[in-house]
This record gives sequence, structure tokens and C-alpha cells, in this order.
Amino acid sequence: MLEIIGRLFRSHSDNRKSAIQNPKWLGFSIIAFVLVVAGAAALAQQAKKIPRIGYLSNIEPASDFPRSEIIRQALRELGYIEGQNIAIAYRYAEGRVDRLPALASELVRLKVDIIVVAGGGGLILAARNATKTIPIVMVGGGVDPVEAGFVESLAHPGGNVTGITNLSMKLGGKRLELLKEAVPEVRRIAVLYDPASLVTPASVREMKEVLRVAASGLGLTVQPWEVRSSNDFDKVFAAMGKQRPDGLYVSGAGAVLRANRKRVVGFALKSRLPSVYENREAVDAGGLMYYGADFAESNRRVAAYVDKILKGAKPGDLPVEQPTKFELVINLKTAKQIGVTISQSVLGRADKVIR
Repeated sequence: MLEIIGRLFRSHSDNRKSAIQNPKWLGFSIIAFVLVVAGAAALAQQAKKIPRIGYLSNIEPASDFPRSEIIRQALRELGYIEGQNIAIAYRYAEGRVDRLPALASELVRLKVDIIVVAGGGGLILAARNATKTIPIVMVGGGVDPVEAGFVESLAHPGGNVTGITNLSMKLGGKRLELLKEAVPEVRRIAVLYDPASLVTPASVREMKEVLRVAASGLGLTVQPWEVRSSNDFDKVFAAMGKQRPDGLYVSGAGAVLRANRKRVVGFALKSRLPSVYENREAVDAGGLMYYGADFAESNRRVAAYVDKILKGAKPGDLPVEQPTKFELVINLKTAKQIGVTISQSVLGRADKVIR
């Protein structure tokens, strides 16, 4: 392009006498020059660096796809089309918590403009440890970001972290209440949780401070079962079977439980245990009940944060949003399979029933 412009200037210089003698040639040369310059500007615009988003998830791509697709669709609605005017670098821990710090550091080395953290406290911590300058957008993890020290307050986050918090662990008491109301014969509830996530206090505190207190008030007994790695499930399931619980509560904290969702659901079905989950995907996979934030809506809101930050907003100035819409999802196919009848009082309040 520069060579063409140079030739045009040389041609114009060599023929300036002809240009004076021939006004038509002069007009043509000016028009050609303008077109060439406009073309060069267009090429320069095309070569302009497009924003790059880092996407960090603690599970495998296939399980994460529904969430990431909702975010991509919301971005498209705002004018950001992957592969055209925005690039996304994906990193998946596939249930291995130990991989999170390295994956977060990879995204930092790629010099992404934003890191979208698709998970809970462990991912947020890994991303924040990797960078104090690149904006980090949370995708509705269950941990309280203020208590975890990720933000100064929900209204004024400060620092480089903002986004959505679902505070799902604080809903544990409501889930136990719904499980008991749905299946009144439930008395002893096994609680499956991961105390070894990067933000250990989250799941441990839920067990000690939320579920135990709520269970006592509801006349229930909770039996805590720790799962720290994928190798623990068979041993825990065997021991849990000997205790003969009436129901199962599955925490949403920790990559191990998320990565082994189908395995947990399969155990509950085989053991004919009424189960309640902190993750909606588990009910779609065959779990009995879910109560919590409308994750589809929360995931869509992530795109708005990305848009604002790319347009110049500072993450520390963008308030952290809490969910305003909650949903109760009941899988009636599972209820039939395990031989329980859901009470009409709960069934009538369900936002979605899987038949």
C-alpha cells in the first residue's frame, strides 16, 4: 500500500506539467490518491488489535459448554462476535484444583484484557494471585467475595475483581427446608462437600454454620462426608451406604464435586436417595431438586461487565451484583425412578418440572 502511494506521488511529480496542462488528469490523480489513502486507513482499522478475553473454568469443556454458550450469546447481542471483533482464550482445569494457578498464569502471559472466572472461590483466588491489574469478572460463584477478601464491598469492590455473586452457600437452610417439605419422611441427610478447595473455609463454614444450624431447627440430622479428590468417591459412597441416610445434600463448592457431578447423581439414583443440589446442572443430569439463583440470567449479566470494562470502566468501580431471580427445579423422572412422591405444596412452587 505504501509502495502504491509512493508511485502515485512520483507519477504526480513527474507529470506536474501535464497536470497543469490537463486539468482532467489532475482531478483523476487527486481522486486516486484519496481512494488509496482511504484503503490504507481501512486496512489499518482491520489490523487493529481486537480485545482478548481469558475464560477460566474448573471443569471440562463439555460440562461447561451450557454456561460458556450463554455468555457468548449475550456478548453477541452486545455486538461482540468471537473470531471477528473479540477473541476468547479458554482454559479448563477439568476438576484438578492444582492446575488452576498455572492456567491463570497462562492467561496473564497471553496479555488478555479481561479474565472471566467461571466458577467459585478457588478460581477467583487463582486469578487474583496471578494478576492485580487485569480485570477479573466473577461468574456467580457461591462464595461471599467480601468475606473471602476478593472485594472491599459489594457496592464498591475496589481492586480488579467484580462481577456476579450468587451466595449460593447461604441458601443451604432453604434447600434443607425444601427437601424435607418435598419428601417429609427424610430425617438423616448426608452432606457431600469438598473441604480441600482453594477457598477451604467456604465449604467448611457452610457445613458448620449454615447446614448444622438449619438442620437442628428442622428436626433433621446431617452427616458430613468429605471428598478431597476423585479417588475418594468409592470409599465415601461405601461408608455412606452403611450409615443409611434418608437424603443427600451436595455442596456446589470445589472443582472435584463439579467434575464428578454425574458420578454423584448416579450414586443417589442407585441408592434411591432424594437429593438436593447447589448446581442446576446436577438436576438436569438426574438429580432430584435444585434451588438457587437463575444461573442463565446470572451468566448473561457477565457480558454486561465485559462490555463496560472494554469501554473503559474500572472493575473496582462496578458494583458486584447479587441474583434477583431464584428458581426451584424438580426432576419428576428422578422422583419416579427412586420411588418418592413430591408433595404438591412444593411441586406447585416449582419454576421448572422435568417430566
